[in-house]
Amino acid sequence: MRTRVAAGVRVVRHGDRRRRARRRRVLWSGGELLVTAGLVLLLLVVHQLWWTNREARRGAEREVSALEREWGSGTASGGGGAADPGGGSDGGAAGPGAGSGAKPGGSGKSRAGRGPYPPAAPPRRSQAYAVLAIPRLGLRVPVAEGVSKAEVLNRGYVGHYPGTGQPGRAGNFALAGHRNTHGEPFRYLPRLRRGDDIEVETRSATYTYDVDQVLPRTSAADSGVVRAVPRSRVRPGYGYDEPGHYLTLTTCTPEFTSRYRLVVWAKLVSVRPR
Repeated sequence: MRTRVAAGVRVVRHGDRRRRARRRRVLWSGGELLVTAGLVLLLLVVHQLWWTNREARRGAEREVSALEREWGSGTASGGGGAADPGGGSDGGAAGPGAGSGAKPGGSGKSRAGRGPYPPAAPPRRSQAYAVLAIPRLGLRVPVAEGVSKAEVLNRGYVGHYPGTGQPGRAGNFALAGHRNTHGEPFRYLPRLRRGDDIEVETRSATYTYDVDQVLPRTSAADSGVVRAVPRSRVRPGYGYDEPGHYLTLTTCTPEFTSRYRLVVWAKLVSVRPR
């Protein structure tokens, strides 16, 4: 006996129902995965842009305070700036204006020569031993030995390129810092202008450098910018031809990338003993 189906009535088979149910489950599961992935990415962005900055800045501020207390008390701690590589008697420890606090051209200018500070052992790897202060940027940040991300830069510190000069000495005191995340101390480096003061504070003295040149972009492999007499190998129109007392600041550019490097060069203009 056959079952007759009235005209216009759609017959729904069980197989069709199962296929539609499977499609709904796949779409629902895919939507859940996309939402979950979006939330995870959002949390990662928040962690990178907010949490790492917050923690690194707090840690850097604590280290600056610890260095200042240590220098004030005259004691040496295991993690602070017991060493002052800026001191020394190699003939280049004191730059223009050494011992007077006056800039070149003033009545108190003294000849560059033997520094008045006793020699000291070089800082240990990752040791914070100086404070970099840039008034225009409202920045005060520790300087540590080395440019390791985990041990120095990601802690919100500025790192000293090993093998380059030290504060106040003849040569090139070269530093690196993050442009974004982990305290981002060099985020606003492009705001610096020629003549802006940059101070490097150590146990024995404060060295003041004046911004002289800004190289907006060069290769990340441009090692010439941190040489004793710095000059870009990629853009040789930027840099110097004669020995001097230089400070170099480097960071990534453009923001949120690490493809190129931004470079700021400054020259030593005064030394103020503590």
